[in-house]
Order: sequence, then structure tokens, then C-alpha cells
Amino acid sequence: MISVFRLGAPARARLHALRELYRRFFGENTPDARGRRLLSEWLSPAQRAQFEQYRYFDVVGSDTGKRYRIHYGTAANVHEVNDAGIATMGWCFVPSGFLVPGDVMLAQKIALETDERAALALANRFPPATHSEHFYRRPF
Repeated sequence: MISVFRLGAPARARLHALRELYRRFFGENTPDARGRRLLSEWLSPAQRAQFEQYRYFDVVGSDTGKRYRIHYGTAANVHEVNDAGIATMGWCFVPSGFLVPGDVMLAQKIALETDERAALALANRFPPATHSEHFYRRPF
């Protein structure tokens, strides 16, 4: 094994750059990172800003015009919200398979914005949690 200390400064710099490139490539190429990237590409600028700040974004249902808040997660992460932004009902519906949160959230967004009634017909309802919104602001 070659000792890093025995390498000259230019070789150490190249080795460091290569290590950093390798780390970034695999860090940005995980299934979770790809799912978040795909979701981000489908969000409107306002939804993207909301998601980056709060880890949730709002969508408007295609049939009723109701507003839904999709939180970062894979289950029990959709809430119907009133005009004041307070959750009035929770909805749990997810696509089949083992998907990362970004992919699940994208499917939920598309379902609510294109066929709200069908999505909710399959969903399980639950009462909204009483804890505050800061719960959802954890970093990724």
C-alpha cells in the first residue's frame, strides 16, 4: 500500500480530488437522492421552495379544489388542510412496492392533481396529529 504521506503535494491533491468525486457521486446517486431529485423536478417553483423550507408542499385536488399537504415520508403523510393551513383530515395511500420517500410523494402529488376522487377512494382516513408543524422540519 502506498503511504499518502510519501506522495508529493500534487499527487495528494489529485488523490483528495478523486476521493471527493467518488464520495459525491455515490452520495448523490443513492436511491433516496435520486427520488428527491425526481420529485424536485416535478414540483412547481412555489412547491419546491415550500418543500425545501418545510419538508412538505401543498397540492390542489383535481376534483374538489381542496388543498392537501404532502409531508416528507412514505405513509400517513398526506393531510387535507383548511384555508388557515390547519390539518383537518389525514389520508394514507401509497403506490405498490418498496419506494423511497421522493417517489412515493411524487405518486401522491400526481394522483391528487389528476384523479383526486380515485386516490381518496383507495386511501385510509385518519385524524390529523395534534403536534405542531416543527416536527416536519428535520433535515434530510
